[in-house]
Amino acid sequence: MPIATRAFAAVAADKPLEPYSFDRRDPGPDDVAIDVHFCGVCHSDLHVATNDLGNTRYPIVPGHEVAGVVSAVGANVTRFKVGDRVGVGCMVDSCRVCEPCKMGEEQYCVPGMTQTYGSPDPKGAPVNQTITQGGYSDHITVDQAYVLSIPDSIPLEAAAPLLCAGITTYSPLKEWKIGPGSKVAVVGLGGLGHMAVKQAAALGAEVTVLSTSDRKKADAERMGAKHFLINSDKAAMQAAGETFDLIINTVSATHEIASHIQLLARDGTMVMLGLTTEGLPVYALPLLWRRRRIAGSLIGGIRETQEMLDFCAEHGIASDVEVIAPSEINTAYERMGRSDVRYRFVLDMARL
Repeated sequence: MPIATRAFAAVAADKPLEPYSFDRRDPGPDDVAIDVHFCGVCHSDLHVATNDLGNTRYPIVPGHEVAGVVSAVGANVTRFKVGDRVGVGCMVDSCRVCEPCKMGEEQYCVPGMTQTYGSPDPKGAPVNQTITQGGYSDHITVDQAYVLSIPDSIPLEAAAPLLCAGITTYSPLKEWKIGPGSKVAVVGLGGLGHMAVKQAAALGAEVTVLSTSDRKKADAERMGAKHFLINSDKAAMQAAGETFDLIINTVSATHEIASHIQLLARDGTMVMLGLTTEGLPVYALPLLWRRRRIAGSLIGGIRETQEMLDFCAEHGIASDVEVIAPSEINTAYERMGRSDVRYRFVLDMARL
């Protein structure tokens, strides 16, 4: 029978999130039912809740950084058992037959991945649910193929943001083959940026943080950064020119990037990870002059996400979190909008 679920949902673009109840599906043969213990709060949750992208269907339960414990499994489930520590990231299904899916890059599914919230539900949701609903809730049911195993050494609350922020930064670091001898800059020390610093340092790179002020310098150094650069310091920016093999740009608001491009070495790449809803002016000359690139990257596939979790466990990496009650979500959104969080809000669903 359906699983009665309590949650916090956005009901309109101009209204605060509020308590919401609905039914999750009972586990099918390939499903894993999960008691949600913690759910990270991503900046994209705010974009969806306020309809910044223009396609939100209300009511919507955000949340795609889900950490919890298995409560039941379907008859065909072999990868998990009741009591296992598990996570769910940004997707809960995909077509499984297109080339990206077959390559383990389900995030680039050609028909489109099924997102953890806001996508048409392919599994036949309960009568009153036609779209997937996310992790700001006390239960979730997900196909075993899209569930991750959380290593015992990572606390669940600190593991939750790894399932979006952690994989979003890990994937480009691996794609651009960052390792010993690499020079990496991270623009913005927030939820994504602090993970990029930790991971890049663990991979052996020399890491520099670029920020608008030095108020997070001590944090950056604690996380593994060797250098800290104020991007309004023109002399320092000029001195750092043609230095970096990779720039991880995590800023999710419109900002100036032309001066940052000059920091790239020949064949260097700036990877854009922040979800910006406005254009960013780019000029061709600095790109062609040193064969530089601007690229994008979207989370990671299930296989790579599990690799990231295991890597973080091996290197003692976890997210720096501020754990809050679900009832504090609207205040958290306000604070997140002004970058007042170090470094990821996480909802404690036991306090629902």
